[in-house]
Amino acid sequence: MARLVVDANNKIGTIEPEIYGHFSEHLGRCIYEGIFVGEDSDIPNVNGMRKDVVDALREIEIPVLRWPGGCFADEYHWKDGIGPKEERKKMINTNWGGVVEDNSFGTHEFMELCRQLGCKTYINGNVGSGTVREMSEWIEYMTLGGTSPMADKRKENGHEEPFTVDYFGVGNENWGCGGNMTPEYYANEYRRYQSFIKQYNADKPIRRICCGANSEDYYWTDEVMEACYRHVDPAQHGFMDLLSLHYYTLPLGWLPKVSATEFDDELWYKTLWAAYHIEDLIRRHGAIMDKYDPEKKVGMSIDEWGTWFEVEPGTNPGFLYQQNTMRDALVAGVSLNIFNKHCDRVKLACIAQMVNVLQAVILTDGDKMVKTPTWHVFRMFRHHQGAELLLSSLTGVKDAYTDEDKKLPVLTESVSVKDGVITVTLNNLSTDTDEELTIQFSDEVKREVKECNILKGSDIRDKNTFEEPEKVGIKPYDGYRDEGCGLTLTVPAASVIELRLF
Repeated sequence: MARLVVDANNKIGTIEPEIYGHFSEHLGRCIYEGIFVGEDSDIPNVNGMRKDVVDALREIEIPVLRWPGGCFADEYHWKDGIGPKEERKKMINTNWGGVVEDNSFGTHEFMELCRQLGCKTYINGNVGSGTVREMSEWIEYMTLGGTSPMADKRKENGHEEPFTVDYFGVGNENWGCGGNMTPEYYANEYRRYQSFIKQYNADKPIRRICCGANSEDYYWTDEVMEACYRHVDPAQHGFMDLLSLHYYTLPLGWLPKVSATEFDDELWYKTLWAAYHIEDLIRRHGAIMDKYDPEKKVGMSIDEWGTWFEVEPGTNPGFLYQQNTMRDALVAGVSLNIFNKHCDRVKLACIAQMVNVLQAVILTDGDKMVKTPTWHVFRMFRHHQGAELLLSSLTGVKDAYTDEDKKLPVLTESVSVKDGVITVTLNNLSTDTDEELTIQFSDEVKREVKECNILKGSDIRDKNTFEEPEKVGIKPYDGYRDEGCGLTLTVPAASVIELRLF
């Protein structure tokens, strides 16, 4: 029998709420139709934002939202998205579908969305096709509270008080769509651009995010860190607060023709192994960061992660619209548990993307809305936000899948405590085998179950559709028994469990 030992007295780090962040790009139907329908829409909205979507996102307590991209960020010119909507410039979204972007959702609209969500703001600046002046003026426009050309323009556009920018990304994927730069070139550009991210409000500092690597590009991480720390006082953290990492779960390599809904057991396991592999990336990129930043003052920002499958039949290939099954739910569970357990370095993460794109938590069709299985995982895991990670370890766990040097354990977990309540989140990655798990606490204190919930379909391919929006959902679970100072829990195959004790 597998055993989970929890040291309830050993708090090893804070799980930053921002690990549960989300990403919204001008891509397909994420912004338009998914989030923003305009004030004159028949779909119920508040200042143009879909009320049903905002309510659903508030329910999972989104801590931070990233915008406007993605690849779109490095072709986005912010001045096109302010002022009267009828006067805003139109453009072609060359990265995603070649559709017309009318810029009706811009800086003010994004800030209004974050106000409604009650979340922090993460804005990605344009390095690929923009200028230092453009980026500097955007910061001034958003955050300067006094009198200046840009601050006055913001006031003219209806917002007297400055906005709060919590995170600012200096470019996106500059090794690829953001300019095809070398790491040395980008690092020098980053040093220059970040110099003009002025901290106009000392009480609300902007945290700077440097463009990090794609997947296993360890050379990029090393070169960027080395260049950013060259001739720098270590107290300045190499001019950065966070370094990004992008990683997509791709079961057969980069952009294969793999269906989001039709798959066998082998593809299930290959997908979950690909998700599990992010732990190795975190460790290896983290080790490189440790060479320059041993005190871990610079956080890792995994601000694009999730599954990338074939689009749904009959949809625009450039819109990246895919369905969401229990397989996606387990990918989310595996990923979030890993992020929790590496909270010493991972300080922010954004699933790609929030609505109607890739591993979305919400799908919409006209006035209809569906909460995906991934939404339910975020709902279950929300108690980890801001909690203290507890030292925990699994023993006696079998492998669900092996392929040469690739091994995938049957169970993954993380454990945290907040306000005296311990939260345990578990994933069973097997398609067909329930697992018995003994949970023991090293202090041998008897604890009562506050709640236990499960997410599980009748089939690994189960999904929520507009016709069956609640086929997969969270249910109370009583598959545990008291063993004195611990519990024995049955973890059903292909399930996610949340157990809370006090």
